[in-house]
Amino acid sequence: MSEKVRVRFAPSPTGPLHMGGVRTALYNYLFAKSKGGDFILRIEDTDEKRFVPGAQQYIIDSLKWCGIEPNEGASYGGEKGPYVQSERKDIYKQYADQLIESGNAYYAFDTADDLDNMRKQAQEMGLANWQYNGVTRSSMKNSISLSKEEVEKRIANGDPYTIRFKMPRNVDVKFEDEIRGWVTVNTNNLDDKVLYKETGMPTYHMANIIDDHLMEISHVIRGEEWLPSAPLHVLLYQAMGWEAPKFAHLPLILRPDGNGKLSKRDGDRLGFPVFPLNWTTAEGELYSGYKEAGYFNEAFVNMLAFLGWNPGTNDEIFSLQELVDSFSLERVGKSGARFDPDKTKWFNQVYLRSKSNEELADLIQPLVEGDFDSTYLAGVCELMKERASFPVDILNDGDYFFNEISDYDQKTIRKKWKEDSPTIMNDLINEFKALDSFTAADIERVFSEYLTKNEYGFGKVGPSFRLLVTGKGMGPSMFDICALLGKDKVLDRMVEGIEKVEALKNAAAE
Repeated sequence: MSEKVRVRFAPSPTGPLHMGGVRTALYNYLFAKSKGGDFILRIEDTDEKRFVPGAQQYIIDSLKWCGIEPNEGASYGGEKGPYVQSERKDIYKQYADQLIESGNAYYAFDTADDLDNMRKQAQEMGLANWQYNGVTRSSMKNSISLSKEEVEKRIANGDPYTIRFKMPRNVDVKFEDEIRGWVTVNTNNLDDKVLYKETGMPTYHMANIIDDHLMEISHVIRGEEWLPSAPLHVLLYQAMGWEAPKFAHLPLILRPDGNGKLSKRDGDRLGFPVFPLNWTTAEGELYSGYKEAGYFNEAFVNMLAFLGWNPGTNDEIFSLQELVDSFSLERVGKSGARFDPDKTKWFNQVYLRSKSNEELADLIQPLVEGDFDSTYLAGVCELMKERASFPVDILNDGDYFFNEISDYDQKTIRKKWKEDSPTIMNDLINEFKALDSFTAADIERVFSEYLTKNEYGFGKVGPSFRLLVTGKGMGPSMFDICALLGKDKVLDRMVEGIEKVEALKNAAAE
């Protein structure tokens, strides 16, 4: 085993990469980088039946978008490849044979029908969860129950077989988990897992430990759902005479209500993404992704880091490098981490506000209909970003910067538009017409002088002024809005708006 820290993220290409998988990749990445080690991507595609075309590239694209790219692995190269298990097919059989020879595994000739019949018989006898194990293997068709001659004959005839691990009886398997401490499991609770399939491909369990050994993996950091497999893996390392890596099993990511594991189907059902990128199934069903939903990759990664880990301080905003500098497995919790979609939006809002107006202008430029220069767009972003969670919010909430007013806030009309409002607004129009310079400071000065001169409170004039120019009941500083829109646009809207709002007010009264 190499002394250098080497970790791997080893997803199966059976569909899109769930955010739980991304978090596993992230923790592996952070741990490796914090120790000056290697982060490896290995594709575990031994389950041919569940293979989904495009899933492998989706995994690679997702890690790339998140900024947690491997320095070795599938599509990245390295000295320990190939890094796709189907391309390593010829490697595994020799190790399965080694386990046969050492008495730690055996040939099993049972067909799928044989296994189904045995399960049905067990159910009829009132025995739930029938297992192929040390008690039942003697009644099955395998190299333990059959004679040596019969086994050799079957193999020579080309009879299909699997290779199963010979699980010892009544042995306590102990290993230390870097997150959970010591774990002990008695082998009487474990079955004889298939290690090598009829198809000539290893199962996950076999390929996993062989590849981890050959790739000199020092730490296996994976989800809690793999914890039940860990005792078998420990026994396989012992059977092969290899030193096992250190294990760390991460807590589950729970639904927002804390009731169960967050699943792939929860997202669109509950109104938030659970995938990093959009994914379209072969049937044309679309699952939304964080990228396309307007989340920044930095915010997504920052949020994921806190689903199970904390820095031991009250700080919550961490760049990727700051996460590397702060990360340790000791600060990863054991209990499930509840996903909070509102908190996720908050992270995005913080990162949006931290971006320059010019950066945001570049992001919204492709979404804008019409010809607006970058300076104008940057000005809009400066005014709107404090209230936005996503770039598109700048356009939606600030639609009056790009379109003429087609709708006026009914609540403001009802509560603030009074009988004398048209007269007041016309007076204000005349005040603004006299301005040679239409800066925010000039507009504010004239507005304030008008209030003072007429002894009006802000509430009598301000809401109606905003209504005519923006159609809204609230928003950023009206003086900044007007300066950006320009004098002609503001005056035109005020003149046209008086007549439109009066009509709406009268229609509501009828």
